[in-house]
Amino acid sequence: MDLLAFDTSTDQTTIAVQRGDALWQWQGGGGPQASGTLIPKILEGLSALSLTPQTLTAIVFGQGPGAFTGLRTACAVAQGLAFGSQVPVLPVCSLLAVAHTAYQTHGCANVLAVLDARMGEVYSAHYHYQRSSGQWQALSGIALSAPGAVQVPSGAVVVGNAQAVYADLAPTSTHHRALPSATALLQLAPTLIAAGGLRPASQALPLYIRDKVAQTTAERLAARTAGAAGA
Repeated sequence: MDLLAFDTSTDQTTIAVQRGDALWQWQGGGGPQASGTLIPKILEGLSALSLTPQTLTAIVFGQGPGAFTGLRTACAVAQGLAFGSQVPVLPVCSLLAVAHTAYQTHGCANVLAVLDARMGEVYSAHYHYQRSSGQWQALSGIALSAPGAVQVPSGAVVVGNAQAVYADLAPTSTHHRALPSATALLQLAPTLIAAGGLRPASQALPLYIRDKVAQTTAERLAARTAGAAGA
């Protein structure tokens, strides 16, 4: 398959283009930087492998959960390219991509994937990799919680980017740093495509877990007042 994959759900942007056995990869800053670099780098990668959007099998992207600005950028670019080229999209959960990165890097098959959700919270989901079938099994839904409230399943390793931010995140568990990457998306794509994961361009949508992404002025003032009182 000829695939384009990208993820902008964290503070890094990763892009990968696959043409048969050939692979092109790029990594840079995420957040606001992604909106300015994503399309030029995608076109650079496609050109490097003599591909165009119209010749792709699918456009694979990390749909979240994650940084809201990054998710909106990824979905807008995926949708625009897919509409223009008439190719399907493959949305992939960013926590699943974290799990796969951890497996490829550290050999972890039983993982609790955790990403920093900001606002003093984390996203988490429990996955197990079945080596016999080469497939991931989701053992839980995606949770949004305070770091100290995260419960690590027996035998699971905590993987993601939240460990360095929150000292109270499963302090007695084994931790490995792992981020969702475009390469992980490419490796996950064949199984997800075979399972019917391809979607039309109109379904290039972000996976939001938190409904509220900002505090009002009154809420920010109340939080500062409470913090000062507790100091």
